[in-house]
Amino acid sequence: MGKQNWKAGNMLYPVPAVMVSCQRPGEKPNIITAAWTGTVCSSPAMVSVSLKPERYSYGIIRDTGEFVINLTTERLARAADFCGVRSGREVDKFEAMRLTPEAAVHVGAPLIKESPVNLECRVTQIVELGSHHMFLGEVLGVDVDERYLDQNQKLHLERAGLIVYSHGQYFTLGKNIGRFGFSVRKR
Repeated sequence: MGKQNWKAGNMLYPVPAVMVSCQRPGEKPNIITAAWTGTVCSSPAMVSVSLKPERYSYGIIRDTGEFVINLTTERLARAADFCGVRSGREVDKFEAMRLTPEAAVHVGAPLIKESPVNLECRVTQIVELGSHHMFLGEVLGVDVDERYLDQNQKLHLERAGLIVYSHGQYFTLGKNIGRFGFSVRKR
């Protein structure tokens, strides 16, 4: 069998399915699910989230310059999907999905308490790319659920049941097949 050549498109899968929380002062908090997100720099720690300008959360993040990336788990899959298909203009997503907004340390946007890891971010730049605009955010702090720490404070995120998004579907992560550098490690 050969390969078919398809028209250009986003086929870089799987990607993290994250819930991004945001809030204007004095208003209800909101959540948007995003798959167009990723790491862009280690020092300073920076991430990106790409959103369509017509999304409700887009305006909140643009106006406040802050957001929180909340990692999702198998237990949070239904909430992640709901927060990606419903608008915060019409529904309080925290209430509808029985999620708990928790005060962040470095930003005004709330964390999602049920998430195993939350990245508190401040927008450093908005890049207008076409259908989506990319928010570049500096990670100001990371909040980690202590359930996933061992006695030496090592994070065991593999125990959280993280999920990813691939071509319209959600998947759990599979088994560990190696550690960074395993291909060159001496036996």
